[in-house]
Amino acid sequence: AARDARLSVPGQTTNVSASSPLLKQTHAGGFKKVCRIEEESTCPFPGLPAGVLEMRVKEGSKIRNLMGFAMARMQDEARDGGQTGLRQVVFSGSGRAVTKTITCAEIMKRKIGGLHQMTKLQYKGLREVWESQEGGDSEVTVHRTLPSISILLSKDPLDPLEPGYQPPENG
Repeated sequence: AARDARLSVPGQTTNVSASSPLLKQTHAGGFKKVCRIEEESTCPFPGLPAGVLEMRVKEGSKIRNLMGFAMARMQDEARDGGQTGLRQVVFSGSGRAVTKTITCAEIMKRKIGGLHQMTKLQYKGLREVWESQEGGDSEVTVHRTLPSISILLSKDPLDPLEPGYQPPENG
């Protein structure tokens, strides 16, 4: 019976079958990723009204596509007298998408003035399963925690005493 050894590296924990080589530097050494499961995280902004637009930014997302959709929804309000437009949007991303998430929020703040901002940071769990490309039953499961950011932009005032609050810019 093969025993599992647990390798702990800052930011990740790896379950390695005792009969398999230790990933030979992950994907470069004969292993391929077969499964990636991200934990669903709860919205860090309790009490948001129903229908708030949540933009989930991924590493491969195109900023122009994200912004085209989000800007159209936020600007609809000005065109139709406030009947269908949105007053709040949440941009969220994790891992390598954190910087792109911040960029999207900053673009929207620049194009739509007077937005209040609330930013929350947290960690999200991720599990990846890797299989040996050389055959056999070698399989490695990697557990990691990724940094995650959620940015709420609102046309309505938010609680200025809440950590992560930024008021609209003046000018």
